[in-house]
Amino acid sequence: MDITPAVPEGGQVITGYGPGMFRIAGVAFSGSVLILPNRTLPWAVTDFAAIDLAGLEPVLSQNPPVDFLLLGCGSAMQLPPPELRGALRERGVVVEPMDTGAACRTFNVLLTEGRRAAAALIALPDA
Repeated sequence: MDITPAVPEGGQVITGYGPGMFRIAGVAFSGSVLILPNRTLPWAVTDFAAIDLAGLEPVLSQNPPVDFLLLGCGSAMQLPPPELRGALRERGVVVEPMDTGAACRTFNVLLTEGRRAAAALIALPDA
């Protein structure tokens, strides 16, 4: 019996991550990334303090909009500032912060469920 989860065509399934890198939909990325429902983009953020609304604009401009933004905070989960959470909520996006590894796994689950999710993943530091 095949139990491979169904991934929508063009789905940005995360197949690997490690220090300074991600492997998404068969493509290797160096550094942090924004994963949208149909594509993955490099993200200039290297640490949690640098996250801002402008840097998340590709997520916010999705049509149809995403329901969830998984925020991979690096090695450990951190809470985004209330202003950022409020601004995202005003735009209809629920932000879920977690460490980057948990965000990768959760994104894949949401993808297989057909949910409209995006992920902003800070790359793990080099070992």
